[in-house]
Amino acid sequence: MNNSKKIILVSPRGFCAGVTRAIDVVLETLKKYGSPVYVNHEIVHNKHVIDDLTKKGAVFLKNIEDAPKDRPIIFSAHGVSRKITNYAKDNNKTIIDATCPLVTKVHVQADKFYKLGFKIILIGHKNHPEVEGTMGQLPEDTIYLVETINDINDLNLTGNDKIAYLTQTTLSIDDTQNIINELRKKFPNIESSPKEDICYATSNRQKAIKEYANKCDAFIVVGSKNSSNSNRLVEVAKKAGCLNSHLLENAESLNLSNYSASSIIGISSGASVPEVLVENVISKFQENYSLEIENVSLGEENVQFKLPKEVRN
Repeated sequence: MNNSKKIILVSPRGFCAGVTRAIDVVLETLKKYGSPVYVNHEIVHNKHVIDDLTKKGAVFLKNIEDAPKDRPIIFSAHGVSRKITNYAKDNNKTIIDATCPLVTKVHVQADKFYKLGFKIILIGHKNHPEVEGTMGQLPEDTIYLVETINDINDLNLTGNDKIAYLTQTTLSIDDTQNIINELRKKFPNIESSPKEDICYATSNRQKAIKEYANKCDAFIVVGSKNSSNSNRLVEVAKKAGCLNSHLLENAESLNLSNYSASSIIGISSGASVPEVLVENVISKFQENYSLEIENVSLGEENVQFKLPKEVRN
């Protein structure tokens, strides 16, 4: 057995500005109001983060109606529907919105299109909380979900309708572009947001993996199963030429025997993954192999978002 391996550690990876802000919102709310504080849905899709915040006094709810009226309620980074916002305004004394500003931008654009009389197509994944939040900004008969190219033929729209499209912020850039191309063929006058809806962090992580995955025998994306952006990174690595690419929750889930035949292993992580989880995966390899680690990067990220006024110092 070859006892040495090379790890290509790909950046940008890990926390994006929206995730950092959302976690900080929970921590600052706990500091200001004490525990418990209640969060509508998981604040971000990462088990390690959720477990850590739970220990500190955050309670994550599947249903906002379970939130006590006298404690702060926080909206997750994925955003919420108008129905949930209105319920919270009627029932909760303190509302703190941790929606990622780039998701809010999509909500604002949806509302603009609606007020201009457009029928709106949202490209995204059914049942994802971000999609539920965006579709929930508008009346049901004015926004239509498209997950795949096949869904385009089922749209109840005609060439006479004013049509615009939006996208979920965490999609595969290439797959989404293929759907957009088909939409443009079917609806040549379709409008779109002035700026790309897929967020900078999703784009940057996908581009970096696309650049380096084909140099690897295996590729690991550290991230949780319910994380859309992490799942997309695995797909990108496979499409870039590294078919042996997998999503890994943490070092405990790492089966080293799966990598015994791989000399060069790429590692990156989703936008809601703390760097410690990546470090732990590398440490587990280090316990068993002599490692050469090459850090590679495709650009720097220096985006920061202000905290909501309710928890700003």
